[in-house]
Amino acid sequence: MSQDGAQGRYAGRALAAGRYQLRDLLGEGGMASVHLAYDAVLDRQVAVKTLHTELGREQAFRERFRREAQAVAKLTHTNIVSVFDTGEDDVDGLTTPYIVMEYIEGRPLGSVLDEDVHRQGAMPADKALKITADVLAALEISHEMGLVHRDIKPGNVMMTKRGVVKVMDFGIARAMQSGVTSMTQTGMVVGTPQYLSPEQALGRGVDARSDLYSVGIMLFQLVTGRLPFEADSPLAIAYAHVQEEPVAPSSVNRALPPAVDALVARALKKNPNERFPTAVAMRDECLRVAASFQPAPPSIVPGAQTSSGAGVGSAVFPPVGQGTPPQGSVQTPYQPGPHPNPYGAPTPAASYGYPQQGGYQTPAPAYNQQAPHTPPGYHLSPQPSTAVPSGSGDSRRNSRTVLIGSAVVAVVAVGGLIASLTAGGGSDDAKGGGTTRSSPATTKAADYRAPDPSKTIDATECSEPQESYNDPAKIRVPNFKFKYIGSVKACFQAAGWQYKITKVDENTYGDGAVMEQFPSADTDVDPRDMPEIELKVSTGNPA
Repeated sequence: MSQDGAQGRYAGRALAAGRYQLRDLLGEGGMASVHLAYDAVLDRQVAVKTLHTELGREQAFRERFRREAQAVAKLTHTNIVSVFDTGEDDVDGLTTPYIVMEYIEGRPLGSVLDEDVHRQGAMPADKALKITADVLAALEISHEMGLVHRDIKPGNVMMTKRGVVKVMDFGIARAMQSGVTSMTQTGMVVGTPQYLSPEQALGRGVDARSDLYSVGIMLFQLVTGRLPFEADSPLAIAYAHVQEEPVAPSSVNRALPPAVDALVARALKKNPNERFPTAVAMRDECLRVAASFQPAPPSIVPGAQTSSGAGVGSAVFPPVGQGTPPQGSVQTPYQPGPHPNPYGAPTPAASYGYPQQGGYQTPAPAYNQQAPHTPPGYHLSPQPSTAVPSGSGDSRRNSRTVLIGSAVVAVVAVGGLIASLTAGGGSDDAKGGGTTRSSPATTKAADYRAPDPSKTIDATECSEPQESYNDPAKIRVPNFKFKYIGSVKACFQAAGWQYKITKVDENTYGDGAVMEQFPSADTDVDPRDMPEIELKVSTGNPA
């Protein structure tokens, strides 16, 4: 929908029985429009994000969106855009979900970056590190509540007139991830191509460390004026996230000290176990590095690409077939939009399709615990998927939502394919009411990975499970993926649940890590007729 079309369609309209009177269009994209609005009840200005009507056609999505908005409304922090209200209303006879947010008088971080790029080639490192630290402060709060943003980028970060950082669009990606909208196809997940973590691109479950990878991409962009991975298609960018190593930021900006290179390199590790374990840890490092060197203006290497890419575009792409993605990069200059006012063009639009693990999940494998060792290389292999998600994000170029089919797995697995997980023979494990089937591998291979007992699940996740969203008489199956089996068994024992374990050869997550579960996380089950939970557990040996 064009800007003029959005203006004509919504300007002067009111939502919630006249409470929110829509005024100026602040920005729009493939999935939403944001308007300045007047709250007639509380006599204040607010920002109202209206999701496009195709999203509102399905009751299941509207209900998921409402619940996620309620969860996000609990995030109270200086660096988080507050959510005041949510609901749905009729626009031209079509149901339109909306969300009411704090109105920020300021501009998107991407616009601030564009200004610095124009003046100096990039953002001064000390300024970039402090902004990044504030973004991480916001993520610290959301991660503590188990909410992974999934779409961190300059377009989802606002800067107030006083220089306060505000992160927005929490929860929209998660609501879209529910797998209930017909806008996406089986094997799709949410994100913006230029900021996706490798595990998102491979369709693996994400946790807080996926957000930290996106923050690393954003920090690289701030201090160099360019993105680490640029190519002529979203699929090629996804390929780069999984297979290619980024250049050191100092190779683009000579004014950067080695400490910045090291910080960015750790944030952009392909293996999430090798990144910062928490937002707190990464924030502390940003502040330490910022205080460790004398600020200096950027010194961009002649010929280096300095397009900010802050408005990373969104576009609709059909599922991609097999084959090697196009190589090389295309530098597309940023085209400033017609709204330099608050929110720029903040759309939850740039969604991006990849295979995702079954169902709506937010794995959080004890990300706040530091691993006792640095694990070996991350095996970037595809995994089976069954989910149907979609997305949110921000768009500041003339393009639309990016949906890339599950065939990306065939592309990114160049030279890295690992055979499907296999199950083997059988011996009973009487302890804990469960049985175990052993893997054919009985000895430890040369590249065996030892267990990581720090990846635990609290026993109360089983003994006091969360109730179903749809039926209070039912409960939701906890998420056991990537947790150490010892803690999972303790969880089962606390609830008296039956389980069955099948050993599989896999050395990415380590001996004893739960790789798959059935029923999947968040499945509604009747506790009075609790099914046996089936787990596939790593042997630590390569497949």
